[in-house]
Amino acid sequence: MGAIVDLRSDTVTRPTPEMRRAMAEAEVGDDVLGDDPTVQALEATAARLTGKEAALFMPSGTMSNSIAINVHTKPGDEVLLDWDAHSARYEVGAPAVVSGVVLRQFRSCKGVPDVADVAGALQKETEHSPGTRLIVLENTHNVAGGAVIPLEIHAAVWELAHANGVAVHVDGARIFNASVATGIPVQSFAKYADTLTFCLSKGLGCPVGSVLCGSHVTVERARRVRKMLGGGMRQAGILAAAGLYALEHHVQRLAEDHRRARALALALVDLPGVSVDLDAVQTNMVYFTTAADADRWIELLRDRGILCLALGSRRIRLVTHLDVTDEDVVRAVEALRQVAAALAG
Repeated sequence: MGAIVDLRSDTVTRPTPEMRRAMAEAEVGDDVLGDDPTVQALEATAARLTGKEAALFMPSGTMSNSIAINVHTKPGDEVLLDWDAHSARYEVGAPAVVSGVVLRQFRSCKGVPDVADVAGALQKETEHSPGTRLIVLENTHNVAGGAVIPLEIHAAVWELAHANGVAVHVDGARIFNASVATGIPVQSFAKYADTLTFCLSKGLGCPVGSVLCGSHVTVERARRVRKMLGGGMRQAGILAAAGLYALEHHVQRLAEDHRRARALALALVDLPGVSVDLDAVQTNMVYFTTAADADRWIELLRDRGILCLALGSRRIRLVTHLDVTDEDVVRAVEALRQVAAALAG
């Protein structure tokens, strides 16, 4: 069967030899005590790239989002976010458990919110109602297929939020994908956010980590909550070194992932029993729907050495990343054709 082609997620990447070398040679200290120079260098780099005053290295994107929500709210406040936002669907109820907030959700079109709908969903705190304290945007939007929220939507939501005394957090787990796809610097997206988090462990190819960026005051509050949740790490420079390497060497290559995802999507168009929305394939993800049961697709693809995920009874996700080559795409396309033909027959 040959080597496995793993298209389940961009989280499955393994450190390159060069990244491993950077990790092995990292200068370290005790980050909880504030003296790990490599963590400090990563945080300074992240702050510069996002145009924020400060940044904080986190073990994961989920923790980063949870802490961002916590520092912007108090228990009983309302957080407004997309119906399919990662913080609502895939973070195990953390907003409620960690921060005690109420979630209200709006619908989006391919991940892009209607600003008028967001405006209509805002509410003031009253004797009877929680007040909206935070809006969360996710860019790129995972469930929408890796779609990019346009910069003008960020700007409009920011203006609306601040006119109403509401903060904005951007779950930018894949914000560098959005940046590379549009040619817009990450700093431009971050301009319209009080806080922004980005993941190192997805398209950037690191084994661990996320970074939360914001003002000095917000980041210091976040540092305290990180400690409370057990996210303070000691000689974390070994991990931060991977992040520094990725930010220098792995950002522009994200365009290769986008090109390969597009190739996969184009190959799906004419397959029997398959539907794919090419307009939604903007970065490194391809979602497609199937006439046959998705789990059966997963099984037959796995038999052919292709791994992917079912995200619904008829919906499948393919994700390209650092460890997927052009040859892997060719193999995946052939396997997809075989499975489509077998299930159609």
